[in-house]
Amino acid sequence: MTIAEGHGRRPGGRSARVRAAVRAATLSELAEKGYTALTVEGVAARSGVHKTTVYRRWGGVEGLIADALEMASEEPWPIPDTGSVEDDLRALARLVVTGFTDPDEGPVSTAFIAAAMQNSAAAVALRRFFASRHDQAAPIVTRAVARGELPPGTDPVEVVRAAVAPIYYRLFVSREPVDAAVADRAAGAALAAARAGAL
Repeated sequence: MTIAEGHGRRPGGRSARVRAAVRAATLSELAEKGYTALTVEGVAARSGVHKTTVYRRWGGVEGLIADALEMASEEPWPIPDTGSVEDDLRALARLVVTGFTDPDEGPVSTAFIAAAMQNSAAAVALRRFFASRHDQAAPIVTRAVARGELPPGTDPVEVVRAAVAPIYYRLFVSREPVDAAVADRAAGAALAAARAGAL
């Protein structure tokens, strides 16, 4: 999950290599230590980039988190296209569950949420990340409307939100376990609401 190059930098070359190395180090540090133990010094040591460079370019831990989220928002998401909105929403919800239960991806995903709860810059970056994910997932709903599976005017982003929100509630509010059955129920509830015209 990460942030755009911008600031007039040319893509590619040493700047891109430095950014990629720092981003990889940030993700590794998050996976191993979590957000509260993330430091510029740790990222610099792991990436091989001098900490002065990291401070100058990213400013601190908040900038590292924001950049990692920005880069992730630019990456494609494997959106399902099964030919059925029911199966697509189920697969999407299961994809979210996997992102938090996978032993490699899960700690990083959880660390990003924790960072957003504690830091305003990370919160803004996380909102952008989710907006990108919602936009990428929107074709699930627009295809369903075109096939006549959902009513015209159904809001794609609201359907996607409804399909994944119960998963995040369990993960970060009630702290209950999540699995494929939870994903399927969340997707089913979102689909029922969409079919009823509530979304």
